[in-house]
Amino acid sequence: MADTASKHIDMTTGSLWRNIPLFAFPVAATSILEQLSNLIATVIIGNFSGDQGTLAMAAVGSNVPLTSLMINLFIGLSLGSNVVIANAIGRNDQNMVKRAVHTSIMMALVGFVVIALGEIFAEPMLAALNVPDETMPLASLYLRVFLLSMPSILLYNFEAAIFRSVGITRMPLQALAVSTVLNIGLDLIFVPVLHWGVAGVAIATAIAYTVSAVTLFIRLVKTNSVVRVTPRDLGLDPVALKRIVKIGLPAGIQSAVFAVANIIIQSAINSLGTEVMAASSAAMSLEYVCYNLLNSFSQACTTFVGQNHGARQIDRCTKTLKVCLVEGGIVALTTIVIIVGLGREILALFNSDPNIVSIGYIRVCSIFPAYAFSMFYENMSGYLRGFGISLMPALITMICVCGIRFYWVFCVFPNFRTFANIVMVYPISLGTTAFFMVVAVLLCHPARTYRLAQAKTGAF
Repeated sequence: MADTASKHIDMTTGSLWRNIPLFAFPVAATSILEQLSNLIATVIIGNFSGDQGTLAMAAVGSNVPLTSLMINLFIGLSLGSNVVIANAIGRNDQNMVKRAVHTSIMMALVGFVVIALGEIFAEPMLAALNVPDETMPLASLYLRVFLLSMPSILLYNFEAAIFRSVGITRMPLQALAVSTVLNIGLDLIFVPVLHWGVAGVAIATAIAYTVSAVTLFIRLVKTNSVVRVTPRDLGLDPVALKRIVKIGLPAGIQSAVFAVANIIIQSAINSLGTEVMAASSAAMSLEYVCYNLLNSFSQACTTFVGQNHGARQIDRCTKTLKVCLVEGGIVALTTIVIIVGLGREILALFNSDPNIVSIGYIRVCSIFPAYAFSMFYENMSGYLRGFGISLMPALITMICVCGIRFYWVFCVFPNFRTFANIVMVYPISLGTTAFFMVVAVLLCHPARTYRLAQAKTGAF
């Protein structure tokens, strides 16, 4: 096997304008592939489930905020691994790199705890979302089977974070590309042929993620890179674990807060009926593709800043943020124009019912333009995380996103119970979050703070 280290991106030297897209686009492609599996699964469920097509779509869609809550929390922890390993690489601290890598792999075992809790509380959690009685059996079945894939999903994301910390972004993409093809193939067998419905989709997801996780683990064992995994060294190092959790837990909370807020919103959407649930589910699938595309620049910002912070190249940290904002802005504008312009045609691929397409397009037009705000606050929070500042972005997100969306659902929506009204909370909360995240960066000014600290100690 060719050494994956030869394909790494050097984050501390060279052109940022070139290297950041080289890092971000494979990350974006990886995230989009993940969503592609979900998109195609939704299309297959909607078109090959007979009379239960709309009901099955609603069952899968009603689970999205709940499954996102679980996954996002632990993906945030994997970001902690990314920052700690990248920073150690920048400092040329190979001992900490080794300890953090092996600790990260072991942290994925938390997925088995998630399975146990999820299986116990599946129906109560769905009931809290106001999932209609006619949708509950399928929604509960999907969730219980999907939870079996959680350890593999967590392991894959920690492994991907390890590779990205050293600038290797194509390896996670290649592994997921193989599993995506497998996932789609299994969907086409389990649903139209074997008629397993939502359970078939969830089983396909579990098998596919297991393949990608095992593939990356083998690559980590065989690589000659600094992030090589030695199975006998696997364990939880207290120092590495503390550093990862310090950065990763707030980042996980920041990601999970979105899912919590969306659970509350999904509960309100579910109260509007199965047809609205199905339309919203289709539109959400498009949103996740767009969001992950923009979020790839945030991940690039975090990793590049982390390595350059470790290498004490503070000016390059600041330039990284500027480049990510400019290039991320171009991608955001392009994506918004395409999706809003072709929204109806794309939604019709999920379900050809004209009413569902019209309802879904209301969500598209309300939310997609607001992704310009997402681009700003994601890059700003990624910049802060790269410096090890993770709590403040989490608090801002919790207050601005959760606070506003809670207020809207419980105080505004009851007076105007329409789908258009509930989705208006997205641009309002995203815009507010972006404003305060910019304020946080200006107040913290981590680059200036670092320079002043170094000047006082004379270490610069």
